[in-house]
Amino acid sequence: MTSQRTRDRLIERLTEQGITDKAVLNVIRGTPRHIFLDEALSHRAYEDSSLPIGFQQTLSQPYIVARMTELLLALGPRARVLEVGTGSGYQTAILAQMVERVFSVERIRPLQEKARQRLRQLGLHNVHLRHADGGMGWKDRGPFDAILSAAAPEVVPAELLEQLAVGGRLVIPVGPVGKQQSLYVYDKTETGIEEQLIEPVLFVPMVSGVVVA
Repeated sequence: MTSQRTRDRLIERLTEQGITDKAVLNVIRGTPRHIFLDEALSHRAYEDSSLPIGFQQTLSQPYIVARMTELLLALGPRARVLEVGTGSGYQTAILAQMVERVFSVERIRPLQEKARQRLRQLGLHNVHLRHADGGMGWKDRGPFDAILSAAAPEVVPAELLEQLAVGGRLVIPVGPVGKQQSLYVYDKTETGIEEQLIEPVLFVPMVSGVVVA
């Protein structure tokens, strides 16, 4: 269930769903998604579905990972990228293979520690991890060329928009818990913020002020 043929079938499904960035598809094809899951679920790693990783968090559906990464990189290469919600580290690993440096924030320490081990296993050394409230971003390391959020706030945190460099892009799901959410792109220009609605999505909520040791 973790064979190259199984991975290739996933790439075929992503292509059928409209993912066109060959670089994104190649990185997803080459990244072992099964190592980002507990062994009991590893046989489902190359399904196009979200899967539980504990602490009421999920490993995002491959289509969503591909779509958000494609959107993040649509305007060209990015050097410094902030990820909100490291989770299992899978999205982090995809980004780390496509940008110069990833700064990833996670509020649940046990998830962060597992992610650290997996990233080290893959030899990805351009990732900086922080245990903190993701909605506040990582001001000391900003501004960022791009920000990707793997959790959905009801309202986009002003801190994230403030930490975007001019020319930067924020890709984020927005909406209430358990109800319809939408994926948005925000581009920061010299004159302000431009908003673009992408498509309906379903993400875990962004929890502020709660950091799990």
